[in-house]
Amino acid sequence: MTETKLINRRIDLDKPRYIQDTYMGRAKHFFLTTNPLNIFASNSRLEAAATLVKQYREGREPTYTSKDQVYAAKALYESAFHPGTGEKMFILGRMSAQVPCNMFITGFMLTFYKSPAAVILWQWVNQTFNAIVNYTNRSATTVPTVKQMMVPYVSATFGALFTALTLNHVAKYAPPLIGRFVPFSAVAAANCINVPLMRQDELINGIQVTDENDVPIGKSKKAAVKAIFQVVVSRIGMAAPGMIIPPLFMNWAEQNGIWKRYPWAPAPIQIIFTGIILTLATPMCCALFPQKSSMAISKLEPEAREQILRINPSITHVYFNKGL
Repeated sequence: MTETKLINRRIDLDKPRYIQDTYMGRAKHFFLTTNPLNIFASNSRLEAAATLVKQYREGREPTYTSKDQVYAAKALYESAFHPGTGEKMFILGRMSAQVPCNMFITGFMLTFYKSPAAVILWQWVNQTFNAIVNYTNRSATTVPTVKQMMVPYVSATFGALFTALTLNHVAKYAPPLIGRFVPFSAVAAANCINVPLMRQDELINGIQVTDENDVPIGKSKKAAVKAIFQVVVSRIGMAAPGMIIPPLFMNWAEQNGIWKRYPWAPAPIQIIFTGIILTLATPMCCALFPQKSSMAISKLEPEAREQILRINPSITHVYFNKGL
């Protein structure tokens, strides 16, 4: 009896610390995952976290190791090591790098939005960073070809540049505030291009779906459409607060002559302001939809529905990982 209780009290390291059925539980999980402070963790701290996670999985962690210590090691480990391969990820591709990197990229996009050369530079930098994140967090079982990586990257970059340069031209004839929202429009357009292209194989062949016990039971193209739509909405949502609120403030400050007194201030203030907003917006928008999404069997395409019902006639919903 005592032994059973001890076993039941152990942490399941394959599951998040917080319940993922509620928005608050998902938000708490992503606040840990995207914590920008983790990017400053030294190699020795990361290796110590990896060692503790490994020891705990094997049931040989040091005596008196607390639950909080295990959870802290798990959070740090997951922020730096690939969940599939267990290898340490390139630092700029880690989720903990999202806020600090996007803080500077977004800040510069919002500050230097009038010059065509600056627009081209920072939209290119932004899409290059996105490509690094996508490659770093790729599936452990699928190694994308050069073509599979380059087509979304080039397409998203040209989509962002076309949107930004076209809207910048149109904005010349609109109120000044409108021009400040051009970078956000370009980023939103790029996400609508990049994510579907990166995951085009799922749209063509379907995404793997499971039953409620995570047993694979088939693939569905409609489930893939839902998963990709949710990811696009989340990514646009992540960018929106940091690319809408600062321009409103900067436009107000400009109209009130604040930058005339402090001409050096716009860029650093916009970067810091954007960073504060992204620290909150990134995990909150990652949490908009459950990582394990579901879909009624009746909403699947006929061929997928028939195949799944042959395997399990009583199933009513299928489940799938929506991705990030």
